[in-house]
Amino acid sequence: MKLSKNFSRAEFKCKCGKCDYDTVDAELITVLQSLRDYIGLPILVTSGNRCPAHNSDVGGSKGSYHIRGRAADIQIQDVSPLVIQGYLKSAYPNKFGIGSYALFTHIDTRTKAGRWDG
Repeated sequence: MKLSKNFSRAEFKCKCGKCDYDTVDAELITVLQSLRDYIGLPILVTSGNRCPAHNSDVGGSKGSYHIRGRAADIQIQDVSPLVIQGYLKSAYPNKFGIGSYALFTHIDTRTKAGRWDG
């Protein structure tokens, strides 16, 4: 099922292989589509929605936005996570959670700005 021009629900489904968790926040799709339009390259969702068991297995926090379908960990081939993180922090300076990691970027749709390095 298409959620936007470049994203489908299947990309956000829990990766545990045992459940059907595939909830995706509409605002998250809007943010990711904006990034996709800006960069002009496909975005790989390495972790989207997570069932509570999978979230625990991967070391996610109990209150993780991934459990609610409001977070994604992403990569873009041949684009440094620093570029992705820079765009998101510039475009959304006062809201959303943006986690800066060496190999990927975390984005979630919390209402206040949250920033951290992994």
